[in-house]
Amino acid sequence: MARQSSIIKLKGTIGGVTFYKSKDGYLAREKGGVDASRIKNDPAFQRTRENGSEFGRAGNAGKVLRNSIRVLLLKASDYRMVSRLTQEMVKVIQADETNTRGQRNVIDGEAELLQGFDFNINGKLGTTLFAPYQVTLDRASGDAKVSIEKFVPQTAIAAPGGTTHFKVLSAAVSVDFENQTFEAKTSESAMIAWDTNEVAATVLDNALTAGSTHPLFFMLGLEFYQDVNGEKYPLKNGAYNALQIVKVVGV
Repeated sequence: MARQSSIIKLKGTIGGVTFYKSKDGYLAREKGGVDASRIKNDPAFQRTRENGSEFGRAGNAGKVLRNSIRVLLLKASDYRMVSRLTQEMVKVIQADETNTRGQRNVIDGEAELLQGFDFNINGKLGTTLFAPYQVTLDRASGDAKVSIEKFVPQTAIAAPGGTTHFKVLSAAVSVDFENQTFEAKTSESAMIAWDTNEVAATVLDNALTAGSTHPLFFMLGLEFYQDVNGEKYPLKNGAYNALQIVKVVGV
């Protein structure tokens, strides 16, 4: 892949080189690759087929997880989030020590590897929220909640410039990756002023069905606002909102 640096920017294919525009600017790449039928049938490409199968499985798993919290991702995600999550799902699948290559999956992998994943690389929870909190995610009872200790916003929240208010967001999800279904519960705090007044201890409850046999995830995030003449507007269209997978209970 090469970056176009001339004054005239090209789009299309010329002499086997494809010119195109992406979010990273104007790029160019040479057309190439192996014939698809050969990859599908040639024994020499067995590993390629196995990797492709697992990559596709990782992509589908990532999509199910994203769909389960779509309402929150509309507020907190970066444009490379999908590819970043797929990469992490590949690691989960590769941790499967039960099945053979090409047949490995998320269920038999290590879903716990997703703990700590930030959906918005521009607003990481670990560098945004400094108030102590405790997450409960209990498979047997379905209890799923976050308890945040009392805190002073301007001390415990590293808010982007222009912030006047914020909300705390949370979600608990039980995901059946095999059948691509899920149960999701979300909740959020009231609007909180970003000032020096202490905020009382807060509990956000997202109870799930007791006894789930699927991987469980708990997400925690922050959404920033700016007050303009009494109206609260999402700050910079949510560019710095945070959302992280803070706890995972696998199977």
